[in-house]
Amino acid sequence: MNPTLRSTKIRWWIAGLMWLAVAINYIDRTVLSAAAPHLITELEINPEMMGLIMAAFFWSYALLQIPAGWFADRFGQKKGLGIAVGWWSIATMAMGLATGFKSLLALRLALGVGEAAAYPSNAGIAARWFPDRERATVSGLFDSASKFGGAVAMPLIVWMIAMVDWRITFLAIGAIGLFWVIAWYFIYAENPEDHKKIDRNEVRLIRDGQAQKHGEKGVRPMKWYKLLRYRNIWAMCIGFFTINYTSYFFITWLPTYLVKDKGMDFLKMGFVAALPLICGMVIEVLAGWASDRIVHKKLLSLTATRKLFLTIGLLMALCIGFAPFTESVFMTVLLLCIAKSGTTVAASQVWALPGDVAPKNSVSIVAGLQNTVSNMGGAVGPIITGAIVGATGNFTWALVFSAVLVVIGILNYLFLMGKVEPIVDEEQVHEPRAVTSGV
Repeated sequence: MNPTLRSTKIRWWIAGLMWLAVAINYIDRTVLSAAAPHLITELEINPEMMGLIMAAFFWSYALLQIPAGWFADRFGQKKGLGIAVGWWSIATMAMGLATGFKSLLALRLALGVGEAAAYPSNAGIAARWFPDRERATVSGLFDSASKFGGAVAMPLIVWMIAMVDWRITFLAIGAIGLFWVIAWYFIYAENPEDHKKIDRNEVRLIRDGQAQKHGEKGVRPMKWYKLLRYRNIWAMCIGFFTINYTSYFFITWLPTYLVKDKGMDFLKMGFVAALPLICGMVIEVLAGWASDRIVHKKLLSLTATRKLFLTIGLLMALCIGFAPFTESVFMTVLLLCIAKSGTTVAASQVWALPGDVAPKNSVSIVAGLQNTVSNMGGAVGPIITGAIVGATGNFTWALVFSAVLVVIGILNYLFLMGKVEPIVDEEQVHEPRAVTSGV
């Protein structure tokens, strides 16, 4: 394609909807945490019961990653993501009608079922709708929305609960997702060539820039368990586990650490705890863009670029292990901001990798498999941190342990991960039955 020819920018409208889907995803999962004090009092739920309700989300969220990825690859991301956002939005709204422990537990499980499809679907959309040279940019962009949701959602939701009541807050926040679904069905098409508003120049820019043209009819997604035969899949899963273990500290134990070990008052902590997330949001988009430029300019190979940014990101994340050894609160916060930013530098590559290595029409299922394992880090991380803090009386060794896992992540990406290239599955290529991935 002649780069001087003007073309439409439909793919960036779709990127905006992908970003919004993840932002809504994180806002909806945050409402319960903000409303918890009111629920405990009004619905007579004790802290142990509330802990079970909060944890229930991760049970269904982690277990449904692979099925959600399979559904999106098999029936199309338009259905996969559209149904998912509608499902979890209704579940969020229904929490405003909850009457006690059982109804909240069931609705929290339902929320995890719906939200499981967000990341696998977005990874598949990025592979279909963007040339390879933009993959890390759009991956960093949509994942950055999770930091926006985490940093902005809590004060917004607390304000809404104070102004209008927790039940109305659940209904209002959940309704946002339903408006998103309407926009999604009008704007998104399964493949670039199917979109009514796109011009030929943009379709050519996208498709000519792809090594694998995902969305081809007649090719079924690869069975998820067959992916386990490949070394790069193992490296992706192990590496993302170590990243997520550290990442979840910032949305679980960080406020307690700042108050307990660093002596911050509650109001100051609320502001400071948002800083690492805000820094990470900005740095992730820049890292994705920079890595794409390096690949596009052929300064480094795709494999070298992915490993370079993963390594740089995880070296930055090592700062979490140094944070407890400084007496300066400023230095502690600075180290934590660097550490969180490092996890997002790595995440910009993590979410590009499924599109780099997945067999044809299997990006969402690869992303789902990777995210299943990574969320085990999110599930066990807060528990292990709590156990270490309980045993030692402070967070020092809990943060050092996170740093040790980061070192394992670096070694994993440097030595276990091989050449970053698409997996070729002969059985898949010769699939005799034609299927329609569009809607």
